[in-house]
Amino acid sequence: MTLDEVKPGSGGIIESVGGEGILRRRLLDMGLTPNTRVEVRKVAPMGDPIELFLRSYVLTIRRDEAAKIVMKEVNKL
Repeated sequence: MTLDEVKPGSGGIIESVGGEGILRRRLLDMGLTPNTRVEVRKVAPMGDPIELFLRSYVLTIRRDEAAKIVMKEVNKL
């Protein structure tokens, strides 16, 4: 399952981060690294962007960026 498919109020652990070049580097620099616990807090009314909570801070990313992040152990928090 990818991060863009996770429903608000649910979360899990990042398994891998896809993408290429600058996009992948930017995602990793924002703290979206493998084995990091992530919670989806909110999704904008039109579905984009997505608000995440990880590493004690809130991060907002676009749905197409979230689609490049593979999750494991997705569950309701």
